[in-house]
Amino acid sequence: MFKRVVLIVLDGVGCGALPDAEHYGDNNANTLAHVAEQDGALVLPILQRLGLGNIVAMQGVPPASTPEAAWGRMAEQSAGKDSTTGHWEIAGAILEQPFATFAEAFPEPIIQAFTELAGVEPLGNVIASGTEILVELGEEHLRTGRPIVYTSTDSVFQIAAHEDLWPPDKLYELCRGMRQVLNEWHVGRVIARPFVGDQADNFRRSERRHDFSMQPPAMILDGLAEQQIDVFAIGKIQDIFCGRGISRHYPTKDNADGMEKIAVALRDLEHGLIFANLIDYDMLYGHRCDVTGFARALEQFDQWLAGFLPQLGKDDLLLISADHGCDPTTPGTDHSREYVPLLAWHRSLSKGCPLGDRETFGDIAATLGEIFAIETHCGNSFLPPLTAS
Repeated sequence: MFKRVVLIVLDGVGCGALPDAEHYGDNNANTLAHVAEQDGALVLPILQRLGLGNIVAMQGVPPASTPEAAWGRMAEQSAGKDSTTGHWEIAGAILEQPFATFAEAFPEPIIQAFTELAGVEPLGNVIASGTEILVELGEEHLRTGRPIVYTSTDSVFQIAAHEDLWPPDKLYELCRGMRQVLNEWHVGRVIARPFVGDQADNFRRSERRHDFSMQPPAMILDGLAEQQIDVFAIGKIQDIFCGRGISRHYPTKDNADGMEKIAVALRDLEHGLIFANLIDYDMLYGHRCDVTGFARALEQFDQWLAGFLPQLGKDDLLLISADHGCDPTTPGTDHSREYVPLLAWHRSLSKGCPLGDRETFGDIAATLGEIFAIETHCGNSFLPPLTAS
């Protein structure tokens, strides 16, 4: 029934704590509800019409009496709450074992391997905020040339280096080397964090970030590639899936650029999947506990949707979801273990319908599999209620 599917992942936009959230310290998390409550001025008319307020109680976004989209929420089966795990499950790969995290610092064998690759010992080796670490160690890095290594509560090995001392291509090469080292440690991502500026008060991370992920297990993008069905990746999707199954990559700077690239990809694609990630909710607002910024970013997306929906034809399906929560109102700056919203809309949908609580993010992969006639082994398709007359 559909020639094209547009799948948009709102990074970090969760909608309520999962039943096992207490094991992750997230039993009170509810990203959308808490942002709406604390901001107090959130207005999302398009998402409200589609049925976002029917998924989760949100101040300023009431339930629609007759939602225009099918609506529901999805639980994560995989262990963990990071972006890689969430995206892989969306694509039909469930992880039984979570990626490794490091509560204090990376062990000596990892640091020794880094030193051998870099030619110098790193600075840092701590859990830190990406912006705070530049204030603390950026000037010492300029004096010594030693890259800054840090992690977070996610499974990440992050390397920050000034672009004048470590040009991005050189930094990427170091990251590729560490990617090979860290495969045996089951670390989800190695992240290059280039930065610019000349002193602590004006250091800023540049737009040349690059993620080096582990190779994902078999998933829906592999099946699409085997059938020569195009997948156009927007934003960090290319990095998360190591380019597997992706026909064309559209790098992005921020949400605004990402939304513009989605529209460009729609004009470019005749048949297949547009798989997009909009990262600002997580990177700029969730991790920095910026409720106001988070709310305005949601409104920006809503305003963009008003112009984007008319561009979708009768053979197009729009899916909107998320990869995890990142509640900016809870203690700490970590991701949160939450349900994620699910909205499905197409032009011929006579009226919205409830999709209920889905047992896995992999229901999206199963739905894509049914649309494109590809066998999947994860989740249950929600295509039937979308196509019922």
